[in-house]
Amino acid sequence: MKTAILPQVRVEPQLRADLEGVLREGETLSDFLESTVRQAVEHRRMQAEFAARADAAWSRFQQSGTGVPVEEVVTEMRTRLQARRQALQGKHRPAKA
Repeated sequence: MKTAILPQVRVEPQLRADLEGVLREGETLSDFLESTVRQAVEHRRMQAEFAARADAAWSRFQQSGTGVPVEEVVTEMRTRLQARRQALQGKHRPAKA
């Protein structure tokens, strides 16, 4: 597949200096920008999917008039969170000094 070039973006010199200051070893400005754009695209995609699911759920509720009580939803979310915390417990340890 042939690659394309993104348009140039004019920024203040201080922003450019700040950006260059956070580049990782061996990382180029182009690498950083490409990675950032990919992340932003994925974030927007997830936002759109979330909004679509919310709209569909709202439509179903309006048509049926029934839904899940908030207490059940919160309880389920807390249960999932606790299970995830237990699964991750001890997997992430701070680096030794």
